[in-house]
Amino acid sequence: MPSPGRQRSPHLVRKTLLASCTAVLLATLPTAVFAHAHLEKANPAPDSTVAKPQKLTLDFSEDLVAPLSNVELVMTSMPGMSDHKPMPIKGFQTSAKGKTMTVALPRPLPSGSYTLTWHAVTADQHRVEGSYTFTVR
Repeated sequence: MPSPGRQRSPHLVRKTLLASCTAVLLATLPTAVFAHAHLEKANPAPDSTVAKPQKLTLDFSEDLVAPLSNVELVMTSMPGMSDHKPMPIKGFQTSAKGKTMTVALPRPLPSGSYTLTWHAVTADQHRVEGSYTFTVR
């Protein structure tokens, strides 16, 4: 510790400032930045408009642990129904093989807007999650 009246060296001040800035940056980054796997491609794609799909696929950058990876699908709006409340879609089967998660729907999705929320666990036990919207015409 410098004595009163003695200044710290500019090198020490820069080093302390750099360490402090680095700590703040790391603390504010989302944990997803440190996750290993990420969603590479989806069908339907985020923000797309598609014909009535009966199957959805999500492709990740790493192999998935099937029993720990899943999706939720919610219809958020329906044409002609301005007061439509979000409606969870049920009855679909989710499977994961390798890097691909597949959602097999019992029937094609009706026209409307949807939010697909997913979570995936990879072999290194890292859980990643996200969501996106798409529209069925």
